[in-house]
Amino acid sequence: MRNLKVALSYDGTDFCGWQVQPDFPSVQGILSSAIGRVTGENVLPQGSGRTDAGVHALAQVASFCTESPIPPENLRKALNDVLPNSIRILEITEQPAEFHARKSARAKTYRYRIYRGATCSPFLARYVWHYPYPLDLEKMTDAAAFVIGEHDFTSFAAVDPERLRKGRSASNVRRIFDSIWEQQDEEFIYTVRGNGFLHHMIRNLVGTFLLVGKGTIEPEDMSRILQARNRSAAAATAPASGLYLVSVEY
Repeated sequence: MRNLKVALSYDGTDFCGWQVQPDFPSVQGILSSAIGRVTGENVLPQGSGRTDAGVHALAQVASFCTESPIPPENLRKALNDVLPNSIRILEITEQPAEFHARKSARAKTYRYRIYRGATCSPFLARYVWHYPYPLDLEKMTDAAAFVIGEHDFTSFAAVDPERLRKGRSASNVRRIFDSIWEQQDEEFIYTVRGNGFLHHMIRNLVGTFLLVGKGTIEPEDMSRILQARNRSAAAATAPASGLYLVSVEY
């Protein structure tokens, strides 16, 4: 039995997200089917995390065990032959038995792109949030610094009705190592690196940073919102189209 680590990239526009869901196409489900076609095995690859519907990945990581003797590079080529063009396998490597794409991860980096031009090309629209209205990038940069460190991010986490119904509790504390806004050509780009992220957390942060950029709230209000530990204290969720999983560290 071999334990394989898979690095893959995908355009998340047409998928319901990473995780398998009944009646909807998912990246995990399509990758599982491709592995089955190539190896003849029934395998469900485990991802480093669950990207939401419409979210993209430059280098998602998955792992799975297989008895197939196909060399990693040959397996990569074979999978790319049967996968849709919206999913590409970048690399496959053999790992020790204890390696797990999610449990072994130590940090992740995400990027969010806001396109600032007056007209967004139809060839770009699937991959950015088009927001051509006035924004103060300096204030957004100041606001981003307030989330660095270890915080309870309940105010920026999606409310999970299923968890509430079952009375489940879990820590919403996460550590953010880097949180930066920068301008590249006609885009404002947010890059965030942390030890983990809650459901919708980055998109909720971006939506709140946008309020800062508009002047609706001040950068210092980020501390108040964090301390509130209430989703209603933060802003609306930014669209999925602008978000990318950039890398996973082990």
